[in-house]
Amino acid sequence: MRLLIADKMDTQALDELKVLGVEIVYKPDLTKDTLPSALDGIGILVVRSTQVTPNAVEAGRHLNLIVRAGAGVNTIDVASASARGIYVANCPGKNAIAVAELTMGMVLALDRRIVDATVDLRAGRWEKTKYSAADGVFGKRIGIAGLGAIGREVVDRARGFGLEPYAWSRSLSPNKASKLGVGHARTLENLASMSDILTIHLPLTPQTKGVISRNVLSALPDGAVVVNTARSEVLDYAALEELIVKKNLRVGLDVFPDEPDKGSAPFVSSLLEKGLVYATPHVGASTEQSQRAIAAETARIIRAFLTEEDVPNVVNICATSPARYAVVLRMLDKVGVLANTLSVLKRHGINIEEISNTVFEGAIATCTKLRVSGRPSDACVKEIGAFDEVLHVDVVPLPNLA
Repeated sequence: MRLLIADKMDTQALDELKVLGVEIVYKPDLTKDTLPSALDGIGILVVRSTQVTPNAVEAGRHLNLIVRAGAGVNTIDVASASARGIYVANCPGKNAIAVAELTMGMVLALDRRIVDATVDLRAGRWEKTKYSAADGVFGKRIGIAGLGAIGREVVDRARGFGLEPYAWSRSLSPNKASKLGVGHARTLENLASMSDILTIHLPLTPQTKGVISRNVLSALPDGAVVVNTARSEVLDYAALEELIVKKNLRVGLDVFPDEPDKGSAPFVSSLLEKGLVYATPHVGASTEQSQRAIAAETARIIRAFLTEEDVPNVVNICATSPARYAVVLRMLDKVGVLANTLSVLKRHGINIEEISNTVFEGAIATCTKLRVSGRPSDACVKEIGAFDEVLHVDVVPLPNLA
């Protein structure tokens, strides 16, 4: 099995895979345009920021598994992978601490204007009066949009600075918020209205695209801090640019629309010319600690794929199987018994959705469960049971589906 790593990452954790017969190909400079031509003979693909387009999936004829070495799968065309039966997995939560640290760094830097003070000092200007005007963050209210792994890490760090945390997420109920020790916001507008600091930690989904809208930003108090270390697509950047001036917002950004594909590249954003805006070039997850954790998780996923039945963190498996019945087949553990059964089901037009098999002690008998799309007829069941090696056949309706 050949493994292609198409982004810069710590490969030391993946060396253990070589004992499983994995050949590692490291090409970190690939882009979405050059990736397809590099996939010939590749069985496993690991990416981070490199986009996996439908063209890449089509070119990857030997692909069995795509792993995003990070949270989310927004860089991968999951639908195309699913249509070709390719597993897609990611590494959720492994970069949470790194992103939370950057978030708090942005909050403190904006309050104390650390970047501007440094620039002035480097230019020989001692502006002590100017930079002594910070308000401080102790006792302020921090609104956290998204309470997944990163959001929860932000809550922990915010408490350490004496901030009062409030949160909103689609799954956050008042009861759950109470157990987590955070204030509950009914809506994002409600969250913004009570936030001196608003931090964004939402995954990119069709439901969250643009969800931090003009209305949400307009609900912020004048002079509020806004930090986005999540995805650019969840935030209305045009509205943000306008409201920075109107509401005197202080803004920290790690993500931008139309980011350069890779490496050092010219970058221009009019946002950086508006008021107090600090920014980093999408490095939220890029600490040595987080990269080692992500590499270890990537290795775990690949190892499980090669040696176990399940793929950890897989994102494109049907939540509900289309199977309506299970054919439970007890039979002798001999060559061709299962093949005969499959041939009978094919002749009767029964589609098999899932198969699982258990071998009993002594390897004399097995129990195979064939989850199928429709109920086999009595004639079909009788034909399967007629084989000498078949011990018993049952057809069982699957709960809530048949």
